[in-house]
Amino acid sequence: MTNVINKKNLSEAYVDRDLSWMYFNRRILQEATKPNVPLLERLGFLGIYSNNLDEFFRVRMATLSRIAECEDKSLSKERNHAQQLIKQINRLNNQYAKEYESAIHAVTQQLRQENIFLLKENELDEDQQEFVRQFYREKLSGFVSAIWLSAVRQVTDDTDENIYLAIKMQAAGKRAYDYALIALPVAECGRFVRLPDKGGKSYLMYLDDVIRYCLPMIFSGIGYENFKAYAFKFTKDAEMEIDNDLRNGMLQKISKGVKSRRKGDALRVIYDAEMPKDVLKRVMEKLNLDKLDTVLSGGRYHNHKDLMSFPDCGRKDLKYPAWPPLAKPELDKGESLLHQIQEKDRFIHVPYHSFDYYIRVLQEAAISKDVKSIKTTLYRLAKDSKVVKALICAARNGKKVTVVIELLARFDEASNIGWSKKMQDAGIHVIFGVEGLKVHSKITHITMKTGKDIACISTGNFHEGNARVYTDYMLMTSARSIVNDVNQVFRFIEKPYAPVHFKELLVSPNEMKQKFIRLINDEIKNKQAGKEAYIRIKINHITDITMVRKLYEASASGVPVDLVVRGNCSLMTGISGVSDTIHINGIIDRYLEHSRIFIFAANGENKTFIGSADWMPRNLDNRVEVVTPVYDPEIKADLRKVVDYGLLDTCQGRIVDGKGENLPWVTETESSFRSQEELYYSYKRTNEETSDK
Repeated sequence: MTNVINKKNLSEAYVDRDLSWMYFNRRILQEATKPNVPLLERLGFLGIYSNNLDEFFRVRMATLSRIAECEDKSLSKERNHAQQLIKQINRLNNQYAKEYESAIHAVTQQLRQENIFLLKENELDEDQQEFVRQFYREKLSGFVSAIWLSAVRQVTDDTDENIYLAIKMQAAGKRAYDYALIALPVAECGRFVRLPDKGGKSYLMYLDDVIRYCLPMIFSGIGYENFKAYAFKFTKDAEMEIDNDLRNGMLQKISKGVKSRRKGDALRVIYDAEMPKDVLKRVMEKLNLDKLDTVLSGGRYHNHKDLMSFPDCGRKDLKYPAWPPLAKPELDKGESLLHQIQEKDRFIHVPYHSFDYYIRVLQEAAISKDVKSIKTTLYRLAKDSKVVKALICAARNGKKVTVVIELLARFDEASNIGWSKKMQDAGIHVIFGVEGLKVHSKITHITMKTGKDIACISTGNFHEGNARVYTDYMLMTSARSIVNDVNQVFRFIEKPYAPVHFKELLVSPNEMKQKFIRLINDEIKNKQAGKEAYIRIKINHITDITMVRKLYEASASGVPVDLVVRGNCSLMTGISGVSDTIHINGIIDRYLEHSRIFIFAANGENKTFIGSADWMPRNLDNRVEVVTPVYDPEIKADLRKVVDYGLLDTCQGRIVDGKGENLPWVTETESSFRSQEELYYSYKRTNEETSDK
């Protein structure tokens, strides 16, 4: 790599992970401004953008803040970098916040044009006022508690899921003001209150405005009048991210070196720009802020993540047309799915195909007399998981069932603990991951009495809910070499210090990175020898500096490198002599792009892989990840089509160049290609052709 780009200018060609994340989230924001996206879907993208930003500040900015405040002298370089990065992120956040407010305003205006009205407290007619009063008496009053601001020690003692109203009020006949806080009871009452339709028009209110209208009722009997209420919210320091890109030992130094920062302190505060200075001053006094923390004035409403659950008011015409999951006719013949997998490799590509086929595999395994045992990994689980129910059924039928469940799956820890207890009660052997390593692989192993075992390897979680909105690919195979390797992964998880070797699978933290590097090196050698060479990858994130360097090296050698990258991307395109042949497309559409597919020309062999791993340090070095080769010609052709369609997407794709511009590939006057739509109807046509035969 030294002949391509040295350490000095690598910093100019390497995009920091957190900056690239800001660019990615902006692509979601840009989707909310596109006129060809249905109006209620645009509201959903605004909600996703807001929710993503909350999580980013809660975790990533918390990590950066701790590094920036660390007093350990050996980390001065990291501290200076973190301080500069925080400033850059805050600058982008301020810029994007203005774009966000503009998008919110535009969508709200277009809702009015569609006869959907969001009313403020001073816009209600008499019937609507009576409805709101009745709503307060019957549903809201028991959940609203006002606290005098003077009695509050520190607001951050509470959850950062709340939106607060800072109330300024005046007692009759007095000049002085009093101040109070109300946390909106969104969890109990919802964020939007639907008022009765009238004259073919739909009316809603933010819960914020319902409470504003009801302030005289909330403070009745104690002589207050002239109420004013201003919203604010904050994001807390949730934790030091334990699987980020920090080198060994650095976490411990930071933990000891940060004296002022406590878990739970506010990192970001957003407040209504109309909030008077006296109210703002009193609110800020109750938040333990640092000079590097983000304080941002905004609009009247916050926590726009609630827009993801905005009522559709019966207007299906303002949402995407339904794409019901498709069947796979070859798997619907009434035959044993286990036997069909033993005959030939099978696949499903959700949400285009129904996830029920995997559920059916487990359900059949649970009752089949030919099945001895089932092993699987679980990272995230649906609320009413059919996967777990099938596994419990298997255990009750005398099968030996082993489940590896990851207790450190972020924000799903409590759910996973609950499911673990239920499985243990049913007689399932539950393994809580590997100490020091997250188990992120998505694998299932079914042991057959006949000896022809089965494995399922997926790019995404065995989660019915995710399978409706995440694009993920699953290989179901009985190929002995792959199935044996999958069983070896479970042995490694159960006994992580025992020696293990994998013949087919790429497994981290063992040899996955080294094997990927060898695959790239082979493409470089083939290109230099005049043979067919290319790299085509569909992935979520690329931030590992070693893999970034190898892709630059491949490009500098003339190897075409075509990438579909949804999120973080540390590569820059357009660097002469370094990234001339690198092209990166970032797709935001109705489904969340989640599958990881790796294709290497290999001089015409077209080596193809799928799996759970992104190219980040945490995936390649600090997690148990599995990537499998795919050999079946039909499945390889389908995977090639998935990646090719992603690269062709000019409708929902944006140019990822490392500069954050997110420019479209074509102008509005040029023809465009939408990969998700084309894939759906391609699978549908295949089904129709199969049924005609």
